Amino acid sequence: MTAIARPRPQPFSRADYRTLGLAALGGALEIYDFIIFVFFALTLSQLFFPPEMPEWLRLLQSFGIFVTGYLARPLGGILMAHFADRLGRKRVFSLSILMMALPCLLIGLMPTYAQIGYWAPLLLLGLRILQGAAVGGEVPSAWVFVAEHAPQGHRGYALGVLQAGLTFGYLLGALTATWLARVYTPAEILDYAWRIPFLLGGVFGVVGVWLRRWLSETPVFMALHAQRQDIKGLPRLPLGQVLREHRQALLPAALLTCVLTSAVVVLVVITPTVMQQRFGFSASHTFALSALGIVFLNIGCVLAGLLVDRLGAWRCVGLYSLLLPLGIGLLYASLIEQWQWLTPGLAYALAGLGCGIVGVVPSVMVGLFPARIRVSGISFTYNIAYALWASLTPLLLIGLMPWSPWVAVGYCLVMGLVGMLTAAVFGARQPLAIETHTA
Repeated sequence: MTAIARPRPQPFSRADYRTLGLAALGGALEIYDFIIFVFFALTLSQLFFPPEMPEWLRLLQSFGIFVTGYLARPLGGILMAHFADRLGRKRVFSLSILMMALPCLLIGLMPTYAQIGYWAPLLLLGLRILQGAAVGGEVPSAWVFVAEHAPQGHRGYALGVLQAGLTFGYLLGALTATWLARVYTPAEILDYAWRIPFLLGGVFGVVGVWLRRWLSETPVFMALHAQRQDIKGLPRLPLGQVLREHRQALLPAALLTCVLTSAVVVLVVITPTVMQQRFGFSASHTFALSALGIVFLNIGCVLAGLLVDRLGAWRCVGLYSLLLPLGIGLLYASLIEQWQWLTPGLAYALAGLGCGIVGVVPSVMVGLFPARIRVSGISFTYNIAYALWASLTPLLLIGLMPWSPWVAVGYCLVMGLVGMLTAAVFGARQPLAIETHTA
């Protein structure tokens, strides 16, 4: 793979902003549809499993259904990526949000265990598998779609904004759950109000599908499609070509996915739990601080994308791999040492900005693979690495946390070193392809 000379930047047009806005909005709604399940895991465990079953077992099975969504990501992502590389980015990009929205809507409408017995958890499991397959296709397709639409010299910024939209889905889910808890009593939520966030997610998702009708196919794919006579057609099995001809790109893609996943898991999943269990923060205080961290994570993704366009993606991987443990270190220092000048709110904001690696990695991923097999290459490595790492990281950190509260900082330090070494070793070996939307 040879590097293409960096073209002179072109300004964003109104169509470019519309494409980016619709992609980011659709991504936020799709992540909301996927993550809202976890905020109501306890409620769903009471509704979809036998009442005589021990509470801990019902909750465990409910979380097991949630995790199934992660395990379904690789298979769904690989299948959808195949058609994205063969038939076009737009079709799969729209299909993924439909596959997420309809199961979310059906969960809000479906009967419970009291009405249909064991069919209830089985149907719930099936719907979660569909959602897992959908989110496995959404993220790689969204990265490629936005990158191939981005004007010259603005790929990093476009992908940073997209990542901010995706992470906003977590915040949207948390805000919805908090609003519901304040408006309805626990009895009302258990009776009927639990359906509201799923129904809203389904409706918003269908609206997102309609909005994506106005998006156009990426110019890069259209150029490939027009040249298919010269290039002997698009590959019949894109993943096969990835494994035969682009194996050298798989390792850096997988390693950077693990770094990205670690930043999200520590900031969004682990730290709020630790704040309540170990440091005695109330649930409302924890949520407020976590929401602040996510807001600054969104800002950090955009800033990181802007920096990618100025310094280059590989350099920014090295920089933000250093900032990751520094930001998380400040956050845990504020909790453990309780310095007066470093409040948890300020520390959470700095940690969110320091997790800008989340906004950098997509720029590397889309450049590691050529356009003909780009979605398949990203989807194969991203979904497998994400599924494994997102499953193992929480168990590892929660298990080691009683030993020392600094374990999360040490973990981020290790992952930061992985990111810096990946940039140092592969930055020269793996120049990034930069097609523009005038290709």
